[in-house]
Amino acid sequence: MRKVTRSKLFATGLAAALFAASMASFAGLPGDILKAGGIAFVVDKFGDQINNFINKLTANKNVGTTEATAVVPILSLGSGAHIGAAQVIGAKENVEKCKAVVQIEANTVIGRNLRVRALVPVGSKTTSNIKRIYGVGVSAIIDIKI
Repeated sequence: MRKVTRSKLFATGLAAALFAASMASFAGLPGDILKAGGIAFVVDKFGDQINNFINKLTANKNVGTTEATAVVPILSLGSGAHIGAAQVIGAKENVEKCKAVVQIEANTVIGRNLRVRALVPVGSKTTSNIKRIYGVGVSAIIDIKI
């Protein structure tokens, strides 16, 4: 696919997601629901292109035959909403099993107040049946402005 065509396709998809998010206020629907849908749309449609961009940016373009990277949505534990995207990296067979990253937040006091945010690669796009995928780590966080 030509570079110009990919750019136009990406821009069209992003515009559709932004339009859907802006229409939420007129339709009386919660904006967060459409934002989550917009993020899911962008990750599903353009995840491979985002992944290639990150690999070029981080000099990971030749990760090898046994390693792989992929872009997956970040889910908020509790609501299950898509709140962003992450690039995961690891053994090819484990990365293929990884469908999302779940974000878990907690506060504690260990000498001082601490806030911890853990990103856990999982094998499902829902938070109802979480199964951690071992051997996969998060190598990049993608902020998608919707």
